[in-house]
Amino acid sequence: MSKLTLDRILQSQGFGTRKWCRSLITDGEVRIAGEVVRDYRVAIETGGLEFELFDETWPFREHVYIALNKPANFECSRKPSHHPGVLTLLSEQCSWRDIQPVGRLDHDTTGLLLMSDDGAFIHAQSSPKRHVPKVYAATTQEAVSDALIAQLLGGVQLHDEPAPLAALVCNRLAEHQLEIVLEQGKYHQVKRMLAAAGNHCAALQRTAVGALTLEQLDLEPGEWCYLEPHHLALLTDRLPGQ
Repeated sequence: MSKLTLDRILQSQGFGTRKWCRSLITDGEVRIAGEVVRDYRVAIETGGLEFELFDETWPFREHVYIALNKPANFECSRKPSHHPGVLTLLSEQCSWRDIQPVGRLDHDTTGLLLMSDDGAFIHAQSSPKRHVPKVYAATTQEAVSDALIAQLLGGVQLHDEPAPLAALVCNRLAEHQLEIVLEQGKYHQVKRMLAAAGNHCAALQRTAVGALTLEQLDLEPGEWCYLEPHHLALLTDRLPGQ
């Protein structure tokens, strides 16, 4: 952390242009430690900083880490083509920050999607070298058989892949639903693996990344939250039994 002028602090937190942030300050809209600060040129230590604006208290966040429970028919793109983009589900404040999805979920896939403006975090979470496990609940067209589970655990060959891809974990959840854990992150991997094993994916939800689960976050479809340090620590944890 370092010292920044107050107008730069507000701008960095997504409150608008620098000019607009200056006007908020000079109009007496910003308080620090309960005191109105009207001088936008004052340099303030950002470490542990909290300020009041719009009748809310805001902690300074050098970077933001966000979890979204992605609904169906939203695209994980900053320039969507056929459906609204997931960034439209975030606050206007977030739109001023350079937030990007960490990887992608298909437009019809739901569940846990991470987003951030921290390029190093995005790269680390997306890199195959990190072997970050991702957990999915897949609804299948045909019944989930023991043979299907065995195939997915043993590895199935996908077109254009040099070697078979296998699930880390695969469990039957219901007659037409299974849980599958992957770490490769290939394009349409769950759907393609099910098709290669002779079944069809009718619906797909990501339920966890690392040891961070949707259940822990308690987000309804379309809801999102900031990830705090204890959440981020779960992203590096292996799943039980791994």
